[in-house]
Amino acid sequence: MAILGSLLKKGISIRESIEQRFTTPLDLQKNELRKLMISACETKFGKHHQFNNILKSFKDKNSKAFYTAFKYAIPIYDYDKIFDEWWHMTRAGKSDICWPGRVKYFAMSSGTSGDSSKYIPVTREMIKAIKKTSIRQLLTLPWYDLPDGLLNKGILMLGGSTNLKKAQSFYDGDLSGITAGKIPFWFQHFYKPGRKIAKETDWKTKLDEITRNANKWDIGFIVGVPAWIQLLMEQIIEHHQLKNVHDIWPNLKVFVHGGVAFEPYKKGFEKLLGKPIQYIETYLASEGFVAFQSRPDSTGMSMALNNGLFYEFIPYTPENFDAEGNPKPDVETLMIDEVQQDKEYAILLTTCAGAWRYLIGDVIKFTSLKSCEIVITGRTKHFLSLCGEHMSVDNMNQAIKQVEDTLDIDIKEFTVCGFSEGIHFAHRWYIGSDDKFDTEEAKKILDEHLKKINDDYNTERNYALQKVYLEALPSDMFYRWMKANGKEGGQNKFPRVLKKDKLANWQNFLNSTREVNPNQ
Repeated sequence: MAILGSLLKKGISIRESIEQRFTTPLDLQKNELRKLMISACETKFGKHHQFNNILKSFKDKNSKAFYTAFKYAIPIYDYDKIFDEWWHMTRAGKSDICWPGRVKYFAMSSGTSGDSSKYIPVTREMIKAIKKTSIRQLLTLPWYDLPDGLLNKGILMLGGSTNLKKAQSFYDGDLSGITAGKIPFWFQHFYKPGRKIAKETDWKTKLDEITRNANKWDIGFIVGVPAWIQLLMEQIIEHHQLKNVHDIWPNLKVFVHGGVAFEPYKKGFEKLLGKPIQYIETYLASEGFVAFQSRPDSTGMSMALNNGLFYEFIPYTPENFDAEGNPKPDVETLMIDEVQQDKEYAILLTTCAGAWRYLIGDVIKFTSLKSCEIVITGRTKHFLSLCGEHMSVDNMNQAIKQVEDTLDIDIKEFTVCGFSEGIHFAHRWYIGSDDKFDTEEAKKILDEHLKKINDDYNTERNYALQKVYLEALPSDMFYRWMKANGKEGGQNKFPRVLKKDKLANWQNFLNSTREVNPNQ
């Protein structure tokens, strides 16, 4: 395993991995928060919130005194609140606001919730932390049943452009573009599509260039968001007139994916393969590298507990969140040792890039407390509960997979919205597939499966939630809408739930498209 050997020869430390194995999660996280606060105590944020006083509580014999002091001194922030109060000064080029020094990079991210772009600070310390966690994941590969010599093969990473946008004293770009531009020299031999293509800013041109050059590379690993990787593989197969992608990349063995749940894509994805491959999930958010799948027999991802991130958890319940997915005032937050298995939590992050008690919008569930393994079940704002049906993204993914399996079709994208209909309510599903199927049958399968897995949904279908509608669309419609909204490629994902302005935007797009092409 040449890459692993290169890492060790270059003196890359695996101390953090060993430390996490032999230290309690609470002790790891306590130490991480202490280091973060020491680093930021002389910043404007640190002085305002009196970090020096909070740091004194770390000496208290009461093991939780530090956390009590921390959470009562610092409010919970979402993006708008922390940007309006603090990050706008960072973006204006001022130093020592929420983290020491001046921030050179901002990751542009709308996630799948907001319309306008968010600008997440990315510091040198965060880039270093992401690299270290990436190496920790790489060092777990011997646990997988992979052929000898695979780590000498190419690694295709499909992400945003490394040609970042210069803005005053900083650069804006997709996080994948920022980190790809910082790939160490020893990795360049393995990295595809290479520096030149990676700089391309036009997404279609980038896909075309990768497609044309695909037969020049011996790819063993693919890394990226499932929807865009699937689109690329379809294009490669068509361009080179192949039966499947293994005809051109016979050594392709691993797909490292993240950003969205893979299950809805898996059926269509595997139609493009000539043989089985290993799927490995990662949780790399714009705010930091949170977790990664560290062993093949695990359904969850191991959290990185000692690498620049401190976590808090809010039980994701109606008592703690309003109908729009916002936390209610004075919600109780928990540390890593207080969570329970199989219960949903919204995550708060404190990071080495100047995020403090920041609600990133993801909802997770612990699958193993012993190994601190999690799965992402949805987004705080991506759920439907018009009348108490509490339908999560996880519910949606399961129902869509049931439709795929039962009808033997490939659903590439989907979204759902809710609306009032007289005195009652209704859901409307938009399903993107290039296969022909009976929409009434699909709707029935979807509805019945949701009734089985969600008791609240089942109850409301007998009362307030009177109707369910389903509309089939060409999958290209979803990609065209993303392009029209400047969200094509990279880490962008189609929102699973459409509400308010975004719903109106989508409906206007569909109407205008149908006026031009009545058959769509």
